[in-house]
Amino acid sequence: MDRALAGWTDPAARLRQALDKDDFALYCQPIAALNSQPRFPLGEVLVRLREEEKALLPPGEFLPVFEHHGMMPQLDRWVVSHVVARLARGSRLPRFSVNVSGQTLHDAQFPAFVAQTVKDANVHPAGLVFEIDESDVLGRLEAATRFGAAARKIGCAVAIDGFGRRAASFAPLKTLRVDFLKIDGSIVRKLLSNEGARAKVGAMVRVGETLGIGLIAECVEEQDVMLRLKAMGVGYAQGFGVYQPQPIDGIAALV
Repeated sequence: MDRALAGWTDPAARLRQALDKDDFALYCQPIAALNSQPRFPLGEVLVRLREEEKALLPPGEFLPVFEHHGMMPQLDRWVVSHVVARLARGSRLPRFSVNVSGQTLHDAQFPAFVAQTVKDANVHPAGLVFEIDESDVLGRLEAATRFGAAARKIGCAVAIDGFGRRAASFAPLKTLRVDFLKIDGSIVRKLLSNEGARAKVGAMVRVGETLGIGLIAECVEEQDVMLRLKAMGVGYAQGFGVYQPQPIDGIAALV
């Protein structure tokens, strides 16, 4: 957090100012379908902070400050409202996935905010996929389950991000109904060289097929990895070898 705080005499005030003045930029990394069409059925939304001297700050430099001040629900609301506005203007990508913080999982009013925002914009809620990090699923299972149920009731989809970082990560699936599992990059990077990684992916594919859950491989950087994932039955791939993040308007704009 020290690096993010550098030069900010009042971090909380700076964050409130950023929210009020829309000092953020949304980027998007499209996710490719390996065995179906359309080629890019969804994309993950990434947020950057505009700073006068540093241009765009990556999330690692400002998200810890939001978390420290308990302001992640405000940022998540900002992101949702702007993603919904993008969908309302029309988008080549039919769905966007949005990361939801652990703090937001405990915000009882957030699902109602999402429902009202999509209603006001006349946007189908299926256009939103909410990503919950595996660490939050394991550490806040009750809150994650409650949030997931509320999101699905609205008509949004739910994903677990970073799935498989830990050995026993299938247990939460018994209580948390999800639409997608995002296979952690630490597994994907070892897919060609490590039998254990292949065994993990194979187990995920079997579970996904049984429960009707789509699998998204993260951090795909090589064509050979993509081909192996496709052969194993993984449905989707994301990473620099698939598509590099770009400003959301350039990715989504109808042409």
